[in-house]
Amino acid sequence: MDKMTTFQPGLNGVIAAETKLSYLDVEAEEIVIRGYDLIELAEKQQYIDLIQLLLHGRLPTLSEKQELEAALKEEAHLSDSLVEILDKLPKGTHPMDALRTGISALAGYDKNLGERINLEKTVLRLLAKIPAITAGSYHLLHQQSIVDPDPSLSYSANFLYRLTGRTPDEQEAAIFDQSLMVYSEHEMPNSTFTARVIASTNSDLYGALTGAVASLKGNLHGGANEAVMHMLLEGGSVEGFRRLLLDKLSRKEKVMGFGHRVYMKKMDPRAALMKEALRKLAAEKDREDLLACCEAGEELMKEEKGLYPNLDYYAAPVYYLLGIPIDLYTPIFFAARTLGICAHVTEQYADNKLFRPRVHYTGPRGLHP
Repeated sequence: MDKMTTFQPGLNGVIAAETKLSYLDVEAEEIVIRGYDLIELAEKQQYIDLIQLLLHGRLPTLSEKQELEAALKEEAHLSDSLVEILDKLPKGTHPMDALRTGISALAGYDKNLGERINLEKTVLRLLAKIPAITAGSYHLLHQQSIVDPDPSLSYSANFLYRLTGRTPDEQEAAIFDQSLMVYSEHEMPNSTFTARVIASTNSDLYGALTGAVASLKGNLHGGANEAVMHMLLEGGSVEGFRRLLLDKLSRKEKVMGFGHRVYMKKMDPRAALMKEALRKLAAEKDREDLLACCEAGEELMKEEKGLYPNLDYYAAPVYYLLGIPIDLYTPIFFAARTLGICAHVTEQYADNKLFRPRVHYTGPRGLHP
């Protein structure tokens, strides 16, 4: 094969798009978001600041930030008819399937569906509705009442409140906001690529996001945070967790929360940030035992396999100490990533080329009926 038709399994190393949105600089250990270091943004800014940054390439002024908050609060409620649709789902429905259904159904309520002139309004609508669908569908699946938004709370604090039904304190709200920021955008993972492929056909934003949800549901992309928390609970103690990991390694099982297609030989910088967040929450809630388990697992995997934690490894216990049900960890991942995906779809529309790769054929030839 010539250079243009070289087969790369999983498209590993293949450049699929040009983007001004983000870049993973592994050597510099930096996640670049529109020229900024994502970790520095997460330490100094808020999730809502990223909306303006990713969509328009600059951080918002105070007045622009206030306008964004107001626009999101206007769209924070779910219509009675959409709630009725979600309530009719079988009670055993996976939360990601409920989220996918909710986003798909939401398209029917958009009178300007597919109109590019109103694209930013659609993005803001989705950024408001997807957290509401994430929390609301979960409560309905568990035969609980939907938690209505509290207009006095910020965007991220409101999201956490609607998930747990409990008003978060200042530190909890700040840590949850930080977690949304580090999940918000990460170059070209499978779900973002899926959305860009769908958008390249001129499909609408709801369709692109619906496909992205289906992609993120797969356990090789999303779901690692949930698996990590189940392992931590199963281990129960430092020694118990070490034994659990060693047993998995002896059976050559994949240990979720470690390794990354891009961060092969270094720790995911987002994981380091969430590790510090876990340290703060563990001290506040007297759960240093959970932090100790995580640190023991981190050290063991480094010694045994040369693997480092990814974001999901430390985000999982952070969400656990915030009181979030484990089944919601992956839907929250998607709710946060909605911003990055919408920015990618917007960029795809602006300079579109239909994705149409070729294959490396390995089947028979020359057969006759």
